[in-house]
Amino acid sequence: MSVVKIKDKQFRVSIPEAEIKTRIKALAAQISKDMEGKNPLFLGVLNGSFIFAADLMREMTIPCEISFVKLASYQGTTSTGKVHEVIGLNEDLTGRTVIIVEDIVDTGRTMRQMIESLGTRRPASLHICSLFVKPTKLEEPIDIDYVAFSIPDDFILGYGLDYDQAGRQLKDVYTIVSE
Repeated sequence: MSVVKIKDKQFRVSIPEAEIKTRIKALAAQISKDMEGKNPLFLGVLNGSFIFAADLMREMTIPCEISFVKLASYQGTTSTGKVHEVIGLNEDLTGRTVIIVEDIVDTGRTMRQMIESLGTRRPASLHICSLFVKPTKLEEPIDIDYVAFSIPDDFILGYGLDYDQAGRQLKDVYTIVSE
């Protein structure tokens, strides 16, 4: 399916599933190499990162753990600019290597808030791993250690990303055709 209609918008395939899986495998290999001997805690940001986090974990070759936190900053196709923590984190991060697993970083506000919040829990180190980054939208000076794809400032869905909770199940990533 090269074009799909989700609610009132049309989307076309922009990144096929096979290409996504290839990049995730390469990211997992790099993280496994960089984090050898550290047993990192992956912290998936729900809802969008759940598919990415699962696929990334299945490709890891070192001992690691995973937990999730839920944050919200989108309404429809636009970021609200306000990040709300919905579900918190219960794990003790003291002395841990933590890798935040995010579906997409655009302005960087969510990541800035997470880094500040998690930093108070005294982790040994904090890293960011994102499936997608929109470099032209970044407003916050953050270091993203692991990036699968740098993309233009288009609205995308599929592979866990949604449009008003619809389209997460799509295996490929789709870019909006009509606003």
